[in-house]
Amino acid sequence: MNAKWMQWLRRIVQGAVLLLFLLLFWEAQTSLSEDPKRSLQLFFLLDPLVLIATWLAAHAVPALLLFSLITLGATAILGRVFCGWVCPLGTVHNMASWLRRKAGRATAKLGAWSGWQRAKYYLLAGLIVMAVFGASWIGVFDPFSMLYRSMVTALYPATQYAVEDGATAIYVGDPHVGPLHLKDATEPAYKFLRSHVFLADRTAFLSGSVLFFIFVVAVALNFVRPRFWCRYICPLGALLGLFARRALLRLTNEPHICTNCTRCAAVCPAAAQPQKPGEWLPTECFGCWNCVHVCEAQSVSFGFGSPFRRASAGKLDISKRALLASMAGGIGGMLMFRLTPHAQAKTFNPALIRPPGALKEREFLARCIQCGLCMNVCPTNALQPTFAEAGIEGLWTPRLVPRIGYCEYECNRCGQACPTGAIEPLSLDAKKKTVIGLASFDTTRCLPYAYGQNCIVCEEHCPLPKKAIYTVDTEVTLRDGSTRTIRQPRVDASVCIGCGICENVCPFEDRPAIRVTSANETRHLDNQPILQGLEGFDLGGPQDVYGATDPYGGAADPYK
Repeated sequence: MNAKWMQWLRRIVQGAVLLLFLLLFWEAQTSLSEDPKRSLQLFFLLDPLVLIATWLAAHAVPALLLFSLITLGATAILGRVFCGWVCPLGTVHNMASWLRRKAGRATAKLGAWSGWQRAKYYLLAGLIVMAVFGASWIGVFDPFSMLYRSMVTALYPATQYAVEDGATAIYVGDPHVGPLHLKDATEPAYKFLRSHVFLADRTAFLSGSVLFFIFVVAVALNFVRPRFWCRYICPLGALLGLFARRALLRLTNEPHICTNCTRCAAVCPAAAQPQKPGEWLPTECFGCWNCVHVCEAQSVSFGFGSPFRRASAGKLDISKRALLASMAGGIGGMLMFRLTPHAQAKTFNPALIRPPGALKEREFLARCIQCGLCMNVCPTNALQPTFAEAGIEGLWTPRLVPRIGYCEYECNRCGQACPTGAIEPLSLDAKKKTVIGLASFDTTRCLPYAYGQNCIVCEEHCPLPKKAIYTVDTEVTLRDGSTRTIRQPRVDASVCIGCGICENVCPFEDRPAIRVTSANETRHLDNQPILQGLEGFDLGGPQDVYGATDPYGGAADPYK
């Protein structure tokens, strides 16, 4: 097929896939009144790195993740076309690399192979070894997780902020020249975006600026080398490269025709060495057809070869020592993750409130790929990426921050959206009974306790049929010696599920007088300050009121 037509076909496919990615992202933002559709998980279900990491770390595979075998099958036939034609983050990098070529002249030096491109294979080895020992950090580097997480926490909120506040500033400032008003041009565009694009309320995320910076740096590196992330870092690209070693679609460069002009090397975004006959690297090639298009001598071409015949290609030459060092680094990373008291369940971080349906912490971390999909479908902006709250192993995994948003009582979207089962897809009835935390009062700040003023905001907003917050009429003595009856609130620990709405609506905006912590969460038997069924205890020792051998932690280790 004509190389120019193949290039345009690739660009159309890339644009269509990126548009689909953005549409699915936007649908998760705007369809908050519906249950999340399975289609929202599409790109993660096609990611074989997620499949392998989940299988190794959690020893279980959600059935839908088997769709990622399609990606591996296509790679075994066509090579790394997934990276060159499908991956939306790859498309973003491709556009940045195109700008780099427009800004400066493409040179063969930029397209030359570097031994540093083996780094992604060593990173993959380290991550796989960590997963074998139950510590999954795949999501930190996975391209789909990285792009989606950046979209949720930084790119989309920043765009909405710029549009809304920019339009407001123009409207209020009303810059004009004579009868021409700038707002006459901006207001129709703003109203269209508010009516068709930014349908949900503006969101804000902790660590959003950090994630934005990381994304910008990753894209900016394309001005150092084309497709820098894909060449040197991407572990998914490394995995697909291994499956592409004997792909059926192969590149050939006829040595008796090649003029050694190196134009093909200058336009190769993967440094796959198309300019060297017999040394083309199928593990690196994206199948972009750039080299075929620029070759005036027509010595470079793609064609299918026999699966039983080894391709005439160069060797990757992965160092066994470096590979062993990477694997040792993975084991070292796993040990580093597990040395903290929190990782060993010797203590529980009160700020680490996981979504309802989240598995026990270690199993949760083994499955979570830090994709941010649960944060995107949360209607109240309550789910936020962790930073240090869950340790290094739990970086950017979701946690509930009641001061920012609360867990909507009639919502179970996060579990329905999770592609790996880190958050179980609970029925709405089961979700309403799942305890994720416990509220408690700071009586030095609560108005009825500290200042002698009636306030029942927390009780009014408690969504439970039998409210977890109730009031007790208490007579207090005021400064002048007079007395007043105040309705002081209390928390019924046997009813509270830790949804956080009480903390969210507390009149204190700086530090609320009622706060929700991870205490009493259903998923951890040890994090239970309220001894349910206390009558089950006698002088003979604790009874099995938790359904475990020892409610204080013995055989019922919540992290096992």
